[in-house]
Amino acid sequence: MLQPSPSPTAGLRGDYSRMQADWTVPQDPRRYGAEEQDIWRTLLRRQSGLARQHACPQFLGGLAQLDIDERIPDFSQVSDALARRTGWRVVGVPGLIPDDVFYGHLAHRRFPVTVWIRRRDELDYLVEPDLFHDFFGHVPLLADPVFADYMQAYGQRGVEAGAANIHRLARLYWYTVEFGLIRSEEGVKVFGAGIISSAKETLYAIGSPVPARIAFDAGRVMRTAYEIDKLQRTYFVLDDFRQLFDATQVDFPPLYAALARQPEIPTGTVLPHERLIAAAALPQAA
Repeated sequence: MLQPSPSPTAGLRGDYSRMQADWTVPQDPRRYGAEEQDIWRTLLRRQSGLARQHACPQFLGGLAQLDIDERIPDFSQVSDALARRTGWRVVGVPGLIPDDVFYGHLAHRRFPVTVWIRRRDELDYLVEPDLFHDFFGHVPLLADPVFADYMQAYGQRGVEAGAANIHRLARLYWYTVEFGLIRSEEGVKVFGAGIISSAKETLYAIGSPVPARIAFDAGRVMRTAYEIDKLQRTYFVLDDFRQLFDATQVDFPPLYAALARQPEIPTGTVLPHERLIAAAALPQAA
């Protein structure tokens, strides 16, 4: 959801004409037609099947707790369910929004979700995040108390970061919330929304021998460049979500100062001392 361009809405796909001062828009779940509902249903069936095999237990628990089914969710109903569990709410937005607005919403336990859904010819890939990516990929984990607390803490750090350091926080979001992996009793599992909402990336992230899977270290993550239009060459693997929350509880100004004195690490690079995590053995049919 982070805005990649300093221009507020130029070239973006959503309808920004109805947004409020905080960049939110009403969802109106009745506006979705039969084609949009069928696209949601198609994506949900495909990704839910993959999630049952490869997503972390916390994500699967969130899917069940929020009772996500084959109709595009009503944000207000889901917000009520989330609020009872972790105090979070879902707010509709036209699409990508500026960094400061995004961080402000997170800091107040509001998760922005795009109100439009992709076309049928975009089932496998689209450039901007849509309703399916934002909702299916992100919202279930907000039902997990530790992850929910991390997201608020991350938003607060974003509000505090300043322009000189925002790119480092964006890397932390990219390699965790969007493309993170986590250990479980059944092996390495997916929790990042960019993986979980993509069939191709799910199988690649878990089973391909190509990418480096590196044990999570926040400073290392914040030094690592990423690419937005390719399968990732680096993934970071958490031991648990508490480790992720703890990463937001350090004194950030000295951390930023230390990182500024160190070189950027290209994606796909493995440093000599780093502990790598092996790919999973996937069923032959995958």
